[in-house]
Amino acid sequence: MDTPYRKKQGMLFIVSAPSGAGKTTLCKDLSGAEGLTLSHSVSHTTRKPRPDEREGDPYYFVTESEFLALRDSGGFVEWATVHGNYYGTSKAELDRLFSMGRDVILDIDTQGARKIKDSGISGTFIFILPPSMEELERRLRGRNSNDEADIKIRLARAVEEIREYRMYDYVIVNQNLLNALNELKSVVIAGKTRLESLDEVWVDTNFFKSE
Repeated sequence: MDTPYRKKQGMLFIVSAPSGAGKTTLCKDLSGAEGLTLSHSVSHTTRKPRPDEREGDPYYFVTESEFLALRDSGGFVEWATVHGNYYGTSKAELDRLFSMGRDVILDIDTQGARKIKDSGISGTFIFILPPSMEELERRLRGRNSNDEADIKIRLARAVEEIREYRMYDYVIVNQNLLNALNELKSVVIAGKTRLESLDEVWVDTNFFKSE
């Protein structure tokens, strides 16, 4: 979509949710939505891929030594330890997407979102809630990829993450995937009309050139 009145620099959208709330699915579906120049930034992780996952979808899977080398060289905008594994957002990945004029959606946990907010990086922060803890547990068990001990850890961690919802600009309850996706898309569209995304040179040229 041709929007000469918008700045060429893309906008950043940060999405967090407890494990099992559906944020990865929502972010992937949104990045392919018609009418949006939105890319889903792929994070690095040291966790092992699940049977239905592959390199680059939904993560770049690396060893702990590879991750720590990137971290120590300043290669991450943010990084965190979640469920005993490292996760991080690559600076190079963000720079590549922004250089293409793309808006970027980050699928990260609350620790990473806090680091980005505290760093002063401009972005729109969105939190995804499950409809209930009972439904969250049902979804986790439905994956058939987590053992009982891991499910209990994820549920306990979910409570900690949900306590952070006030840090975010928007909260979406994922009771129905399609409705949640439409709400998430609406937030992104609204974000694109924020004052800071408007190209002031375009305004001056089109409305004040005779002054």
